Amino acid sequence: MAALLMAMSSCSDDDGLDVLDIEVPEGYALSAGTSTNFLRSSFAFDEDADWVTGELESRFNMGDRLYDNVRTSGNVKGGGLGPVYAGYSCGSCHRNAGRTEPAIWSSGGSGPYGFTSALIYITRKNGAFFQNYGRVLHDQSILGVRPEGKVKIDKRFEQFAFPDGETYELCVPIYTITDWYADSIAPEDLFCTVRIPLRHVGMGQMMALDRHEIEQLAQRSNYPEWGISGRANYIVERGIRQLGLSGNKAQHADLTVELGFSSDMGVTNSRYPEEICEGQAQVNEGSMMGLSYSQLDVSARDMEDVDLYLHALSVPARRNVNDPQVKRGEQMFYAAGCHLCHTTTLHTRPRGATLLMGTELPWLGSQTIHPYSDFLLHDMGSEIMGVGLNDNYVSGLARGNEWRTTPLWGIGLQQVVNGHTSFLHDGRARNFVEAIMWHGGEGEASKNKFKNMPKADRDALVSFLWSL
Repeated sequence: MAALLMAMSSCSDDDGLDVLDIEVPEGYALSAGTSTNFLRSSFAFDEDADWVTGELESRFNMGDRLYDNVRTSGNVKGGGLGPVYAGYSCGSCHRNAGRTEPAIWSSGGSGPYGFTSALIYITRKNGAFFQNYGRVLHDQSILGVRPEGKVKIDKRFEQFAFPDGETYELCVPIYTITDWYADSIAPEDLFCTVRIPLRHVGMGQMMALDRHEIEQLAQRSNYPEWGISGRANYIVERGIRQLGLSGNKAQHADLTVELGFSSDMGVTNSRYPEEICEGQAQVNEGSMMGLSYSQLDVSARDMEDVDLYLHALSVPARRNVNDPQVKRGEQMFYAAGCHLCHTTTLHTRPRGATLLMGTELPWLGSQTIHPYSDFLLHDMGSEIMGVGLNDNYVSGLARGNEWRTTPLWGIGLQQVVNGHTSFLHDGRARNFVEAIMWHGGEGEASKNKFKNMPKADRDALVSFLWSL
């Protein structure tokens, strides 16, 4: 636990830039213990762990196919898509188990036929859902059915400068919904938040985390001198109140395989047997072109195979750990207090993880891992450029301005795997510097440390992030 709560040694000036006395831990190259891989290619997120053999390997490969294969409409094998949907396969949004480049930014929105590779969450300003839409606006549909609506994005850019004169730019996205299939929602009654895909790195390790350790972190992660006080999210799933770990706001206790197939693709399963458009306005009724949706589209075994695939993916090792620039950047990471939320070391519980239908994965147990996250909620502020990162979307105990600390392992390979550097929940940050400078609230002090560093040290910190 000492590494979890390690603080900096005293620094010689107010900015904390003299870091010669900061202790930086060793041995962080093996990101996920026995589930670490050493790939640097576009498949670095999409490689099974070495312990996946025999029957597990067959099931892993089946889950991989179910994850990647394009779904079609109808009840044929591989069908079940729609009637309305957001993505046509898991891999359409999570290419190579990463995050597909968010087309919403390049296309300006859904467009008449455009695929956004993003989820569009909508609520009333009082937090209630809209009866005809639910929590997600599905901007795609099968032939003969209208999408629920389309999203449009406008961008506002503002220039800023570091104290040494180097400039940077922040982009504020402004979302509007058009082409509502039922009643139009007045903008003054609408909150809209867009989420680009999460990287599916370290999912099994996250599910195997020692919950007690996370709850201890919540009790101890109070650093008043930094304005930091993380807290756990608790949610009720399958009738049980549980610690939330997955999702942008730690709003889920599992990997949401069944929910993803249902909500994102309209693919019914035993946990979500109803079509996602069922119970909505009757606008689409009668326009289904004779399609029958009387049986489940995927079996419970299918869902567990996909769950196994996600649990069994390995995590890329850190790279260039002995490079002087990277080592200096690691010191800057600690000097800025980034490690107080992006916790470097955690542990998995002895029994590992359990899949949806009870299959146990003990190989994930008793591992020392380096996710660079405490998996807790932190207030990220509301006032940067008058907007901040508050999306006004409540998830479990998480308020609109609270977000789970993003795990950083593998983040330095996102460009290699997916060809882009869009970060934060909606992709508004186009590089590491912008992502850091969007930090507010509990991240304000660390952002200001970074802001006041000499350019050479800022560059070094970014080099360190590329090594993760």
